[in-house]
Amino acid sequence: MRTERANDGGQAERRALKVIVGAAIIRDGRVLACARSAPPEVAGMWEFPGGKVEPGEAETEALARECVEELAVRVQVGDRVGRNVRMAHGRSVLKVYAARLLHDDEPQALEHSELRWLTAGELDSVTWLPADAPIVAALRPLLGGN
Repeated sequence: MRTERANDGGQAERRALKVIVGAAIIRDGRVLACARSAPPEVAGMWEFPGGKVEPGEAETEALARECVEELAVRVQVGDRVGRNVRMAHGRSVLKVYAARLLHDDEPQALEHSELRWLTAGELDSVTWLPADAPIVAALRPLLGGN
């Protein structure tokens, strides 16, 4: 995905949007939500685990790597959930994928202050980061909710 902006000469210049991937890890009709511990302005808000796609890395590879780094779990990445979400600063796009845990791995809060497994009915019980909030509605059918 690319955006255009005018440079000093008034000509449009293209730059690639950074891709951020997130994992909607689903187990037994629940999705894993993670509370941010930092930075202070978003600490305590909830997100799907994930992070930046590095140059030369496939989105699914980045997501698997991020799950190991953030949660110490291995995942099988599945289909996309919801639409692309432009991040507030406009330089990145969030893409969320459904995922499932492998090998009976159990998530650990290595980079988050808290982890919760939420049912469809509990999705609104936490305050989601603005970028993650649009994904919540797309998740409900995957969790057996409306």
